[in-house]
Amino acid sequence: MSFRDSYLFPLRQKVGNDLLLLPGASCLFVDTAGLILLERRADFGIWGIPAGSPEPGEDIATAIRREMAEETGVEIEAVTPYGFASDPKTKTITFPNGHQCQFFVMLFCADWPDGILPVTSEESLEFGWFRPDALPDPLMPSTPLSIAAYLRFRETGQFQLI
Repeated sequence: MSFRDSYLFPLRQKVGNDLLLLPGASCLFVDTAGLILLERRADFGIWGIPAGSPEPGEDIATAIRREMAEETGVEIEAVTPYGFASDPKTKTITFPNGHQCQFFVMLFCADWPDGILPVTSEESLEFGWFRPDALPDPLMPSTPLSIAAYLRFRETGQFQLI
């Protein structure tokens, strides 16, 4: 789905670049070797976790499945929520076009299906698999925090608030 077809497009026509508070969801894909999938985003040209926002009528689990199919080409069934990110220091973003958003993001994780390669979209320039202790540079500001929250969740089983 393109930005022009999204729920946000008509809102932006009304509010311009003003700050919007938005729900979101991200999915940290992990392979059998423990590597994490990151995408180099088309909007900023830097690495981050695949993510998106729900459309009207979607619950958050449906939204993350749709977003991941759009962004990576992978249909996922089982997603596990591991945290929630809402710190305005890292979740308030000014996009290159001037649009400002503060995101409130449900953090999901999912196993990556064996033998499948991610497919780039208009939102992603490339994908790469990285060890959590050897992440690429530069990163979206919230990415290291989301990965650290995932590692804490995996170790403790406790839902993370960041």
